Amino acid sequence: MMEIKKANKSHVSGIVKVCTEANWATYRSIYKKEYIESIIATYYNDERILEEVSSSSKDWGGYFVALDQDEVVGVAGGGMISDLDAEVYVLYLDPNRRNEGIGSLLLNAVTEQQEEYGARIQWVSVQKGNKKAIPFYEAKGFKVVTEEESDGYQSLRYSRQI
Repeated sequence: MMEIKKANKSHVSGIVKVCTEANWATYRSIYKKEYIESIIATYYNDERILEEVSSSSKDWGGYFVALDQDEVVGVAGGGMISDLDAEVYVLYLDPNRRNEGIGSLLLNAVTEQQEEYGARIQWVSVQKGNKKAIPFYEAKGFKVVTEEESDGYQSLRYSRQI
């Protein structure tokens, strides 16, 4: 039975594992190897994740984890970027656990938290060419608003009313 809960210190290694594996599975065909390695080293290391599960605020609501018998199989987190706007910063699944509804459960948890903070519009950035995330977010009602460039890669900014 799948359980969605706020992450704590006991989930750090599972979060690192899921985010690392999902980054490789998602971006291997889009980004250069060195770029993926630098993203993982910067954002998905034990020290940073421990810090990010140890505190939460309006700006960073902390991580939510999807647990299957206490194993982390999905991770999501977001925060408020203005009084009415929220951002989904992270939503990754164990690459072997896609299409089971886990992403929807995690997005719902983040969305509920953001609605409690007064969010009316939810944003997410998705790498252009990301064939895993784009159909997911579009199915959830997100629409492309702008296209941006960062580090030489094209990113799509999506939003939806919540």
